[in-house]
Amino acid sequence: MDYLAGIDLGSTSLKVIIYDLEGNAVSGANRPTERFNPYPEHPDWAIWKPEQIWGGVCESLKEAIGQIDEPADIKGVAVTGMGMDGVPIGADGNWLYPFISWHCPRTEPQYRWWMEHIGPEKQFEVGGNQIWVFNTALRLLWMKENEPEILAKTDKWLLIEDFINFMLSGKYGTDHSMASTTLLFDQRKRVWSDELIEISGIDRSLLCDPQPSGTPLGKVHAKAAEATGLAEGTTVVLGGHDYCCGTLPVGAFQPGVVLDVTGTWEIVVTALSEPVLTPEVREMGIPVHSHVASPDMWSIMAAAVAADMLEWFRREYAFEEKQNAEKNSGDEWDQLMKLAQASPPGANGVMFLPHMSGSHCPVVDHQSMGAFVGLRNIVTRGDMLRAVIEGLDYQFVQIVRGLEKSLGTKPQKFVAIGGATKNQFWMQNKADMIGKSIETPEIEEPTPLGAAILAGIGVGLYENVQDAYEKVYKPGKVYQPNLELTKKYHKWFKTFEAIYPSLKDLNARLHGQPT
Repeated sequence: MDYLAGIDLGSTSLKVIIYDLEGNAVSGANRPTERFNPYPEHPDWAIWKPEQIWGGVCESLKEAIGQIDEPADIKGVAVTGMGMDGVPIGADGNWLYPFISWHCPRTEPQYRWWMEHIGPEKQFEVGGNQIWVFNTALRLLWMKENEPEILAKTDKWLLIEDFINFMLSGKYGTDHSMASTTLLFDQRKRVWSDELIEISGIDRSLLCDPQPSGTPLGKVHAKAAEATGLAEGTTVVLGGHDYCCGTLPVGAFQPGVVLDVTGTWEIVVTALSEPVLTPEVREMGIPVHSHVASPDMWSIMAAAVAADMLEWFRREYAFEEKQNAEKNSGDEWDQLMKLAQASPPGANGVMFLPHMSGSHCPVVDHQSMGAFVGLRNIVTRGDMLRAVIEGLDYQFVQIVRGLEKSLGTKPQKFVAIGGATKNQFWMQNKADMIGKSIETPEIEEPTPLGAAILAGIGVGLYENVQDAYEKVYKPGKVYQPNLELTKKYHKWFKTFEAIYPSLKDLNARLHGQPT
């Protein structure tokens, strides 16, 4: 039997899943992604150790492969995961410095330099990037200024996925979606930007040549085979950025299909047939990157903090439910959702502004803060919890409407994945609010499956992403909207949209106060 392996490099775990060609997981394993803060003089500086990343992947591969009969049945392997983080590799193939984690603030001075000398407008016009303090190019500038001797010995700067590919095959390479995260990629030409490289002074030779996702990169060599359990000669295929890979098994690479990934963050993803690099899109805080599905496709990713606020409510206000769950071996979330459902739509007039970690999209304001409004002495915990869920769903509607306005497109279909899909009340409320059906496919691990699909395309087991999607897709529950509720939420939405501008100046003053 033919299998494909997807390796997913996340911020919390290093995951390997082996799939059959119908997208069924036949085995899997994972190890923690360990973040280190090893600098006493800079306690907030964070790194990933290359030996821990590679070692965790090797252990996960060995364990997953040990659950199948024949390693040679794995015909291809591809890597997906986080963006931006990279490592310098010397000419001898050894790493010279740890990965600077995206959690690390050390590149704040380089961020300010980039904003001043290149600026958000130019950056977005060329690369489709929002400028974030952890972007790859800023790490290269930091190395140039702080570790010039190490950078002088560097043969290639490898993004974290490219590092694993190199360790497996001994070949350098990157794909268009990962190159998109660096601040140095030209989205229209799909090559490194001569203009951005010249302004920044970054050495072009440090960068791998970008190629489309699904391109075979090399073969697993003998040393890597011994370390991982993969058969020597297994094809290593270029994967891509995690949120893009997650669109493949659920069909969200098709025009008009919107993928909603909801966990700690809510990420709304849709595909574009051309790079829309307009000021309207930039002002929403949305990056436009190359898609993994096709060399002629781009993606947008709108992101906002979501379930983290429900976790806050549970932690601070669910003592009774936690005690009951421990006493009766139950689930405190089930009790909390019953509490929220007991509150009527509109939460008895309570509304919640979900900006407890600032506002990221569609309004970019890191000084904004969360707020409950409409509190009276008749308000219950259930009303407040329902208001949190409704606030998150109003935010989702804001994002979708912002995309419609800035991209000039109307979503035809919504599919949802992530931990929130297990919360039926939340999903139903989201459908009621947006006024469209939302399908939750029966695919628990779409991101590594997306990488495995790219591996299958690279070795010829799938004709293209559409062929793969038709083979692996597993439909799930569909939440149909209550259109009478949709009408009510449409009216209440206008009130919700007034909360942020009403509190903007007050939150800015509060943000500046000493604590």
